[in-house]
Amino acid sequence: MQEEVKKTPLHSWHVSHGANMAVFGGYDMPLWYQSGAKQEHLSVLTNSGIFDTSHMAVVMVTGTDAFDLLQICLSRELNACVGKNKTPLKPGKCTYGVYLNDKGEVIDDAIVSQIDQSIYMIVVNAGMGGEIARHMTAHIDGRDVEITDLTDKVGKMDVQGPMAADILMKVLEEPEKVFEDMPYFTFKGYFDSASPLSGTVRLTDGTPLLLSRTGYTGEFGFEIFIDPEHLVRVWEMILEAGKDFDLIACGLAARDSLRAGAVLPLSHQDIGPWPFTNHPWLFTLPYNADRTGFTKKFTGAEALKNIGESEYTCAFAGYDLRKVSAHDPAAYVLDSGGNKIGVVLTCVSDMAIGRHGDRIYSISSPDKPANFKPRGLCCGFVKVKSKLAPGQIVELKDNRRKIKVMIVDDVRPDRTARKSIKKMLERSAAL
Repeated sequence: MQEEVKKTPLHSWHVSHGANMAVFGGYDMPLWYQSGAKQEHLSVLTNSGIFDTSHMAVVMVTGTDAFDLLQICLSRELNACVGKNKTPLKPGKCTYGVYLNDKGEVIDDAIVSQIDQSIYMIVVNAGMGGEIARHMTAHIDGRDVEITDLTDKVGKMDVQGPMAADILMKVLEEPEKVFEDMPYFTFKGYFDSASPLSGTVRLTDGTPLLLSRTGYTGEFGFEIFIDPEHLVRVWEMILEAGKDFDLIACGLAARDSLRAGAVLPLSHQDIGPWPFTNHPWLFTLPYNADRTGFTKKFTGAEALKNIGESEYTCAFAGYDLRKVSAHDPAAYVLDSGGNKIGVVLTCVSDMAIGRHGDRIYSISSPDKPANFKPRGLCCGFVKVKSKLAPGQIVELKDNRRKIKVMIVDDVRPDRTARKSIKKMLERSAAL
């Protein structure tokens, strides 16, 4: 029996504003609006974009043993995961990690935010709230923990781009106070008005929210969590406040191309039912100093330690905007001799970058050449049989074309996600 396609509270707004809709993660979501995916992508680099992300699932983990359960279930070492100094997770901080099964394969990835000493908010992908809740429940083992799946009970939107703070200054109550001491991967406030934690961040109309310095674009911005009954009103309030900053609504196509250019994986596509090793995101694993083992016990650890040969996931960047279809069964990676050495996981076009000589520049690069106009480069991830070194050239092939790409450590340079709010406000004021 086919499952009913879900809709976010903003579905009617998307349709009435000409969005091209498609099913993603069980939800009917906007791929792009009348502005087009290219303009939406560029807007996040030059102005700002707003994304409906209410399809994402929220799971709450509470209780005196909540930390211990997360240490067992999540790959990240929560005692050493915050900032350059790797301090412990604490209230007001977020971290990224993955849930693995006993085989060391990815169930889903997640951002964990510590709300209070024994309260954690877990954000996972669309349709995964129930599965992650069940996975953690299976590992409770007598611990004092309560797990609550809030799928479709939390509204969420992302405001991403250099003008994001300027826009929110117009809708937040006491914005200077909110923005004070709020670096990357921190948050303030809470979305549940019934909670005593909800009063610290509010909109000018009194609506409580959780405001997080996170996102899925690689660029400066925020994620906003609110009661879903307020979602449409707050969405329109922010769009109105953003008119002077050329804020536009953005769909999943721009979200996909932005995240790939930022070397961020798409769960169930770039990471999934294969061993979680030999890839660009090893920071999520709690390796000891010499990488001979892990600093904690967690689900999947034994499988990862005992894996022999395993495939490698590598990032790549092309030489123009042409791409191959990662969903084409005939999409392969070929070596210099034309031999098949792997498969294409993601291939999109980042329209904000281009090559000049041996370097990739972004439209945001402060040292970009005079008259630089990004024509766009394809980028993404491949999974191959053996390790490929940065700088190595391979070919991607599908039923339509064959293109040369370079294996890289990074793709879009000069990303702004980690920039301070103060610097971004100063930057916009200088324009």
